[in-house]
Amino acid sequence: MNAQRRSRQARRNPPRRRGEASYDRAVTPAMAAALGVVVGAVFATIATHVAMRIRLAAPPPDPGPERQRVLDALRAGGVLVGDQDEILGANTAAADLGLVRGDRVAIPALLELVREVRRDGETAAVNLDQTRSGRTGQRLAVRVVRLDDGVVLVVADDRAAALRVEASARDFMANATHELKTPIGAITLLSEAAEQAADDPEAVRRFTGKIQGESARLTQLVTQIVQLSHVQGTQLATLSMVDIDEVVATALDRSRHLAEQRSVSLTTSGARGLSIRGSRDQLITALVNLLHNAIHYSDTKARVVVTTRLVPSPDGDKIAIGVSDNGIGISEEDQRRVFERFYRVDFARSRQTGGTGLGLSIVNEIVEAHGGSITLWSRVGSGSTFTMELPAAPDLEEDA
Repeated sequence: MNAQRRSRQARRNPPRRRGEASYDRAVTPAMAAALGVVVGAVFATIATHVAMRIRLAAPPPDPGPERQRVLDALRAGGVLVGDQDEILGANTAAADLGLVRGDRVAIPALLELVREVRRDGETAAVNLDQTRSGRTGQRLAVRVVRLDDGVVLVVADDRAAALRVEASARDFMANATHELKTPIGAITLLSEAAEQAADDPEAVRRFTGKIQGESARLTQLVTQIVQLSHVQGTQLATLSMVDIDEVVATALDRSRHLAEQRSVSLTTSGARGLSIRGSRDQLITALVNLLHNAIHYSDTKARVVVTTRLVPSPDGDKIAIGVSDNGIGISEEDQRRVFERFYRVDFARSRQTGGTGLGLSIVNEIVEAHGGSITLWSRVGSGSTFTMELPAAPDLEEDA
């Protein structure tokens, strides 16, 4: 029996050859767990390294749409410029100002400034004067900033209009001060002269008559300055239906005394029953100023005519109100300046008639406030015609 067991055991466990290693030790559970931990750590390290390399190699999220929304929200011109001077984004205002052309910066001086800011990293703020064909000159207030990712932001605004308004205000104040000083000074001197001539009744009457004339001129000047300040650069807050026939009749009544003094006849012609939406008082003021201007620059026994007509137009019918005279006329050079404040075609005649040089400026401001336009036809020695074109009232357009 013992021999049989040894034989079976020998078959199950054959004898090892000399030098052959022994592998009969089984792998324990602890060893397997340790091996799994090591292998897992190795694979985790490799995966983390690979993920980091992938994140570094991938491009950052595109900030373009967000930045474009910011540019579109700007009232000023806004441009984003890349590291190769390419345009990454621009708003409509930037194109209107001529900052960009295609995918490039259109203004050489601005491009040089962009490169300088990109290189130095310091924010720059400058004024650039630009002249574009078919447009008035630009005074661009430009600010250039380098962003964190190297993109350069350009923000520009045209201050030319604001500067013109400021210059116009300064000129107006200077001219108004000068114009006011003239009659005030004259009144002071005349009153002193009248006082010294107290024993001469004829001289006193002469001086007091001149004082009254200068006082009237001063009153007219102050009144027109106030009128101009009310209408300059403003839009009408409220509109009402205005009967043009009533405007013409009132303006003629207010001008009749001056016309009689100069022996000038006033007549009307044209269509009746026209209406517009606007300010009745302002339209009367505009027409009175045109009538006084025509009367002042007409010779005695001349004729001034007010005409009204409907002008059909695809963009909306217009009502034209014209004031014509057969007076001295206006040269082509003066025609370009007659609407400037305090400008006088004939300074000597203006001094004689008490003209202030503000009447036509007030007319121009009133017409613009009503959304209309004013034109001038004139020939030296043949007279002049000023025509105001104003939008017709909506109900009149429907009937036309």
